Amino acid sequence: MNQLLTSGPVWYLMRASGVVSLVLLTAVSALGIATTSRLRPGRVPRFVTLGLHRNISLLAVVFLSVHVLTAILDPDATVRLTAVILPLPSDRYGLWLGLGALALDVIIALVVTSLLRQHLAPRAWRALHYLAYLAWPVALVHGAGIGTDSGTLWMVAVDAGCVAVFGAAIAVRLLTAPSPASKHLSPPRVRVAP
Repeated sequence: MNQLLTSGPVWYLMRASGVVSLVLLTAVSALGIATTSRLRPGRVPRFVTLGLHRNISLLAVVFLSVHVLTAILDPDATVRLTAVILPLPSDRYGLWLGLGALALDVIIALVVTSLLRQHLAPRAWRALHYLAYLAWPVALVHGAGIGTDSGTLWMVAVDAGCVAVFGAAIAVRLLTAPSPASKHLSPPRVRVAP
């Protein structure tokens, strides 16, 4: 059994689940931004974008859980449970593992607050959900710093694609967000009874 864990399937599963988690978290972030910006392709109802955001979020959490679990189980990685939870630099992996722990902690906070959303004030939930803007780049830097494939052409292409998608989503969010001045200058909407 120990032979099976050493540089074998568990190690490959840890690497693959990390890459898939990054891609899924990128999609989740872009869909979250699209949902808050009320953007959707064509005549697709808003609930489709919101549903995709929720379902891909769940899938991302599954792959992230696999990534963390395999990092703990892989005897070559020698990652302790405390290092996964506490965002502190480790002896072997330095700052990179601490960044992964920080991203994981933020994602856990996002999941928990989303599950408790009905019990939170909308403003509080929204404020906490802005942490997603922190989790994504921290997760990206974690993978670039600690990933065994981080220097390969295919992983650089995956990272570049994720950066492009996330950057485009942020740009769209900034361009579509109403400015504080326009909120005060726009006339109030008058509803006319039929």
